[in-house]
Amino acid sequence: MEHPDEEAEAKGWQLNVAHRYFKSFRHFRGDEEEKERLERKTEVINWQHSLDLTLLRQFNNRWSLSVGVPLLANKRSSLYEHGRTERHNTGSAGISDARITAYRWLLSPQKATKGNLQLGLGAKLPTGNYTAKDTFYNVGPDGAPEERPVDQSIQLGDGGFGAITELNGFYSLGSHVSAYGNVYYLFNPRGDNGTRTFRSRANEAIMSVADQYMVRVGVNHSFVGKLQGLTASLGGRMEGVPVEDAIGSSKGFRRPGYVQSLEPGFSYQVKKVNFFATAPVALKRNRLQSVTDKENTILTGTYVHGDAAFADHALNIGCTIKL
Repeated sequence: MEHPDEEAEAKGWQLNVAHRYFKSFRHFRGDEEEKERLERKTEVINWQHSLDLTLLRQFNNRWSLSVGVPLLANKRSSLYEHGRTERHNTGSAGISDARITAYRWLLSPQKATKGNLQLGLGAKLPTGNYTAKDTFYNVGPDGAPEERPVDQSIQLGDGGFGAITELNGFYSLGSHVSAYGNVYYLFNPRGDNGTRTFRSRANEAIMSVADQYMVRVGVNHSFVGKLQGLTASLGGRMEGVPVEDAIGSSKGFRRPGYVQSLEPGFSYQVKKVNFFATAPVALKRNRLQSVTDKENTILTGTYVHGDAAFADHALNIGCTIKL
């Protein structure tokens, strides 16, 4: 049985504020970069800022519940979406899809001090606008501008109810060194969300509601003495969108693929506030052949493999505050 003081200390509220930024502009078809896009200045550029606000309630030393709401601000610059003659921008801003997740440490934290695993199960809610629109130029009758849904990559949500699964863990390798691991998978059973893409192929006319995943592994080193409170980390990160969903239909347009990155980071604890930053740097980017690419290959008799733009790196900064 827990000591009353330990039980009280384990309970409480925590606020997590995290900002993520990236700029994607390098085009890949498979794992080969299409460098001519930059040379000809035909690349598509996406800028994204996201502010993730998460409130966590710790019920005891094993159970907790989090509610997260991301705020997004996106901008997209392209030629091909505006008649291929002029470069213009489209954008979107607002609330994205909210998440509610319950967590439980699988082993007793009092006994498993050297290592432990935490399971997370939850739901993603379709609170983000998945039909956000902006002005597209040189696309209407006689080259007139039109209001259309923005590209899938800068939509605020995907329109689907999703199931969240997480597995987080750590293992002590020494007095000041530990290993960490995180696995995340979002199941999105809905096939498509009804939002038009204005793409020419019939099977790519509507946006798909895709699964998502992320895997992180690495090591942490905690400093002592004058650097007490500082922790440095180095690890690997892989995140992406699968070709086919694990559950339900995979119809509609999507850009499946993944990024493998080296992820350095640090955190610094000051009383009840923990500041953190990570900067994953892309090592490999791969735009996989989608379901619709495969269907179009069969229909046309010509190999079809769409491309996608990726970032060189991302920046994640934020803080965790015990309330």
